[in-house]
This record gives sequence, C-alpha cells and structure tokens, in this order.
Amino acid sequence: MKAVIMAGGKGTRLRPLTSKQPKPMVPIVTTPCMEHIINLLESHGFEDILATLEFMPEVIQEYFGDGSKWGVRIEYYVEDEPLGTAGSVKFAGAQLTERFLVISGDTLTNVDLEKALTFHKECRAEATLILKQVDEPSDFGIVVVEDDGRVTDFLEKPDEEEVFSYTANTGIYILEPGVLGDIPEGQEYDFAEELFPKLLDEGRAVYGYVMEGYWEDIGNIEQYMRAQKDVLDGKVQGVRPPGERLREGVYVGRDTRAGENLLEGPVVLGDNVWVASSARVGPYTVLGSNASVEAGASVVGSTVAEDSSIGEETKLDGTLIGRSCRIGAGASLLEGSALGDGVSVEAGAVISPSVSVYPDQSVESGTEVAEDVF
Repeated sequence: MKAVIMAGGKGTRLRPLTSKQPKPMVPIVTTPCMEHIINLLESHGFEDILATLEFMPEVIQEYFGDGSKWGVRIEYYVEDEPLGTAGSVKFAGAQLTERFLVISGDTLTNVDLEKALTFHKECRAEATLILKQVDEPSDFGIVVVEDDGRVTDFLEKPDEEEVFSYTANTGIYILEPGVLGDIPEGQEYDFAEELFPKLLDEGRAVYGYVMEGYWEDIGNIEQYMRAQKDVLDGKVQGVRPPGERLREGVYVGRDTRAGENLLEGPVVLGDNVWVASSARVGPYTVLGSNASVEAGASVVGSTVAEDSSIGEETKLDGTLIGRSCRIGAGASLLEGSALGDGVSVEAGAVISPSVSVYPDQSVESGTEVAEDVF
C-alpha cells in the first residue's frame, strides 16, 4: 500500500520561518516536520511513498533523496503550479492503482494507521477521513458522522456561528483508487472543499474515523510552538527528541559543549552546540546544530535554528530564531517574536512581542522594533 505525502504548500501563515524553506522542512525538536511523518509511515509498514511538491521542491528532494536512509522508497511529483490537495494527488495518480493513504507533510501526529485501515476495510468505504476531536474547530474542516461512522455533513473552516461539530478533519485520508476519477486532470481541486462534498451529494461511501492519540496542524507560529512544547512534554508518544538523554527532559547532540547543570529541562540541543558557562538555557528551549550562546545570555522557551549565534547578556523569551541569525550583546527578543533566516539584531536592540523580522534584514543597535520588518 502506497502513501502520498502532500508537501507542496508555501506555509504563508508560518512566515518568516517559511520565507526561505518549505513548510514541511520546518524543524520540530531539530527534525523536519516531514521527517516525523516519514518515520510514522515506516513504523506502520508503508515502504512506498509519493511526495507531491511545488514550493522549493529541491530542498525536500535533496534532504530525503530516495528515502533509503529512512527505510522507505520516495518518488517525487513536482507541480509547475499549485493543483490543490486533491489535484496534487491526481497528478501522481498513475501510481495509485490500489487503496492508498494521503497525509500532509506539515502535521505532527502519532495516529494509529493500522486501526484506521481496519475501520476503512470494515466499512467498505470509498473514502475514510481521519478525524480528531478539537476545542477550536474554526481553524479546520468540521465533520458530522453517524454512529456507524458514515459522514453526513462537512464544512471547511467555519465561522464561529457556523460551528456544528467539534470533530475536525485532520487532512489524513484513506482512499480507494476509483475516487481519482472524480478529480479533474491538471487543474486546482481540493479534497475538503470540492471532492468530499461531491461524494456526499452522490451518496457515496464516505466515512470518518475518529482517532485517538496526538495530532497538531502546524499551520501558524502558535500551533508550531505548541507542537514542539508537546514533544518536549512527552505528550507525543512515538516521537522522541534526538540526541543523548542526559537526564529527564534534557537531550544533547554530538560534540555539544554545555555544562549539564546549566540546562533546565525540558530542552533539546542539536549537534555541535556551544553554551557559555554562565549562560542560562531554560525550559522549552531548542537549539539547532552549530548554534552558540554567549556568556550571561538567557534563552527560555525559545527555538534557535542551526548556525545562529546568541550574544552576551541577551534575553530570548518565547521567541523563534531562524537559521544563520546573529543576535548582538544585550539584545532582547520577547514572547511571540520571530526572525527569518539570516537576520542580524545589533547590540541592545529590542524586538517587541509578536513582531516578525523577515529574512536577511538588519535591526540597528539600540532600536526598539514594534512592527514587522520586511
């Protein structure tokens, strides 16, 4: 049985983190989100994977190659222009002659795919939507199912007053190959907004499997931070932070230099990270490979991507730092702020809460930034 990973989205709501990289490559505890999905698929016996790409496809192709490092085989289908969720799967449809799975490359989940497949077979479904109970359904497609699991109603991203269910569509589907005939060739077409409503209108066998376990859509910065925190808290069974476990909640990569007593877990440090003896690396912090933290700095609840340097006496509190950034001495980056790749923040500058600085920008010394910098 083949799996299709949809990995073509631009991730506009995750900018500036996704301004210079595909959304599925955004790291969760130093590992690209899509890699977590491939590990999930491999653990459930999926060996053949088709990946649909559109935005910066070469980044994903170069990282994953033929998939052999992960024990799978990956074929890539690169769209010249966006084809939508269903359209992108149709693009790879010549390879999908038997029942197949569709999953997004930018979600974090430990769904039990064997249980979902068993449900699909028992129901003799043409399409099974894997669903999850959520508290805030307005961000997702919502679904109503009967006691036997048959889908009776579906609405994509409703307004608050339109909410009629708290059962969300996760974007994970089990499909029979016949449904590909309902998807137009070579044009933008969506599963949730077009294909599934069409199948329902025709009285076709569309079912919903309500999953247990963990699922988080990595749609925006808040969701991204929440997913990473959940991994650090051990809430995502089957997803373990990389590196050596020094003690409860403290994971350290190869050639990393940091006094164990300086690390206040849960924290993850990638390979070749350096932390000065008087720096504080506090709870819910992730430092990517080759990152450095200078003397007197305080990094709490923050993610610092690979090859970035944090200067002396800086304060990072609940912020996201992109790749190859340089933060000068005494700078402060406050909760919810985010830097794209290659940003330079000079000494003493302050980045206010929820402010984004886009890639390759420079913030001058002593500046207080209260608005996004493009």
